[in-house]
Amino acid sequence: MANLVLDRVQPLNDRGLRAEGRYVLYWMQQSQRARHNPALERALRHANAEGLPLLVVFGLMDDYPEANLRHYTFMLEGLRETEQRLADRGLQMVVRHGAPDAVALQYAEEATVLVTDRGYLRHQKQWRSRVAAEAPCRVEQVEGDVVVPVETATDKAEYAARTIRPKIHEHLERCLQLPDPAPVEASSLDLDVEAGLSPLDDVEAVTDRLDLDRSVAPVSNLYPGGASEAEQILDRFLGEHLDGYDGNRNQIQTRAVSHMSKYLHFGQISPVWLARQVRSADGPDSDIESYIEELVVRRELAMNHVHFRPDTYDAYECLPEWARESLAEHADDEREHAYGRAELEQGETHDPYWNAAMKEMRETGYMHNYMRMYWGKKILEWSPNPQTAFDRTLHLNNKYFLDGRDPNSFANVAWIFGLHDRGWKERPVYGKVRYMSQGGLERKADPDAYVEKVDRLAADAQSP
Repeated sequence: MANLVLDRVQPLNDRGLRAEGRYVLYWMQQSQRARHNPALERALRHANAEGLPLLVVFGLMDDYPEANLRHYTFMLEGLRETEQRLADRGLQMVVRHGAPDAVALQYAEEATVLVTDRGYLRHQKQWRSRVAAEAPCRVEQVEGDVVVPVETATDKAEYAARTIRPKIHEHLERCLQLPDPAPVEASSLDLDVEAGLSPLDDVEAVTDRLDLDRSVAPVSNLYPGGASEAEQILDRFLGEHLDGYDGNRNQIQTRAVSHMSKYLHFGQISPVWLARQVRSADGPDSDIESYIEELVVRRELAMNHVHFRPDTYDAYECLPEWARESLAEHADDEREHAYGRAELEQGETHDPYWNAAMKEMRETGYMHNYMRMYWGKKILEWSPNPQTAFDRTLHLNNKYFLDGRDPNSFANVAWIFGLHDRGWKERPVYGKVRYMSQGGLERKADPDAYVEKVDRLAADAQSP
């Protein structure tokens, strides 16, 4: 354990601390956790230095972009636990119904300083920009959801994993530090502030009050939200599946995956904590290195993508020029199979493996990562043109996956169409974009066993 890595802290305005403030404010939005949270610990150090209590607020908005009942339920299950863990430390958390930036500004009126965490998506940046401009106090942003802060690693959009890997590894050891938990010298549990939706004991009652898309059911039977759930799942993974991970991670018929992406997406666990847990586990070096490659290099390449392409990270235009040109040359190629979006969404294709992948996504909120690649490649192959394929892939990804609407989602969908990749042998429809086939899937894994696994998971997801 160590002090906060200073690369993580960024002032968002040039205001000073307000002498008349009643409390220090931590506006929690991305790092939705009470432990291993650099923004929380930074805010606590401010509170202790000023002799003030620390108030934690979270803005819970209606109809978050592309989110639905499945996403809200998972998030609120995590926030329920975070609220309790903060209370155990003597900290009051207010979950307030409203736009996140408006909620932050409301409570900033009586704050000495406002500390927030960091988000990379377009609307997350807009919220923080507005708060920094309008808050009457100093606003600081603290990075807690990547290992190596994006600007520390590089100052540009990187071409591929091979170009960002050495830049991340240059700073990796220094950034694999967690801040020491600060003592709470002044409890905020009795602080008199405008109440929110707390307590969050009844998640369903909270979602009933919100105006949101209810078309996609929660999957709490399979994947409940919350840091303690993530910790238990990780313990099982490290004990049962880390040994052999490098060789087995593309074996779609197994359960040899950690399931951490959904918990990382909602900030319910720290990527630094996760990396440290994996590195200290009892497993072969090759398996540990393979996991760290996925967690740090590949995941943070996606953060790099959305940060340095703020206007196009979710658009077809983000693709490299060679990919767009090649796909355009083959846009009018004959498709052996063609499906509409509704047929795809219901898994009504000729391919039983693809249909199982769509079922896993639709019914469980998850899909094995290797199948995500195959699934996306076939949407490209079966759609009338590459732009339509891109839009369909992103829509389904964000609608059903618990870890959708994430920098990794945007980068992974774009990878299907050539981002962070190179040109391959030219083929009909695909052009020079990487191709994946049913035959290749059958050679590398056991897709029939995968179909059976998905049927069991879907039944578990629907059981009372």
